[in-house]
Amino acid sequence: MSIVVKDLIKLYGTQRAVDKVSFDIDSGEIVGFIGPNGAGKSTVMKIICGYISATSGSISVNGFDVESQSMDVRRNIGYLPEHNPLYLDMYVKEYLGFVAGLYKLGTFAGKRIVEIIEMTGLGNEQHKKIGMLSKGYRQRVGLAQALIHDPAVLILDEPTTGLDPNQIIEIRTLISEMGKSKTVLLSTHIMQEVEAICQRAVIINKGVIVANASTTDMQKTAYGQAVMVEFSAPVERAYILEVPGVADVIGLDGNKWLVYSSEGTDIRQALFQAAVRKDIAVLAMQQHEKSLEEVFHELTQANKP
Repeated sequence: MSIVVKDLIKLYGTQRAVDKVSFDIDSGEIVGFIGPNGAGKSTVMKIICGYISATSGSISVNGFDVESQSMDVRRNIGYLPEHNPLYLDMYVKEYLGFVAGLYKLGTFAGKRIVEIIEMTGLGNEQHKKIGMLSKGYRQRVGLAQALIHDPAVLILDEPTTGLDPNQIIEIRTLISEMGKSKTVLLSTHIMQEVEAICQRAVIINKGVIVANASTTDMQKTAYGQAVMVEFSAPVERAYILEVPGVADVIGLDGNKWLVYSSEGTDIRQALFQAAVRKDIAVLAMQQHEKSLEEVFHELTQANKP
């Protein structure tokens, strides 16, 4: 395993920010790490990188223990924090040279800087001051510094926040390319981003892991079934909720409803019978494939543990 997190706990005074978090990531896997604001995502990522210490638990990166072999861990990790810290008065190429010096790349530095500038699409910007760049290009510089020492693992904390749609696509493409040869742990609030580039998602809520599965499996297992149904006349939400096996109901346009069943329950026949009791017709009914955004809402809404 490239990253192994086991029984991780982080306390801030009496507040338990992270509560017995455990997950692992294989080499060459891109994993989305998602959760509401304050769920503990950034805290876990900072502990993995060695920026802050855990209260208890263990983490290993490429076989090195974060607590006892922190320098080896840092050599194996490239980290892009949520608020990308850059020296705005430095030129792009100058800054990458500075970072290469920190990693003691020596005579290899010049060649590596050229490779990274090309890899991250910074060729036309390399002689500009970082403060003159757009946010999209600053994120590219952040990715470049995370990649300069050719780490086996990338930890990216919301790398596309604040970017325009074109910039988001460019950064996603770049991350996907990196994921072909590196392990990537990616934090984001954009569910479409996870669906687009991640093989798996780990969902954290209130410091606890509430889901850990491929995005496809996650969409299949949240609730039992989702059905879009259209009635010929208005029906109250409370009436649909009384149908046996119904777990939740969301109103759509007109007389259409998105109806979720409890796990393992097929509610289609029960919905037809409910319509008959109301003396109305079912105009349409089809199974609905849940989006990752819907799954995320189901697992992290306020009344969930």
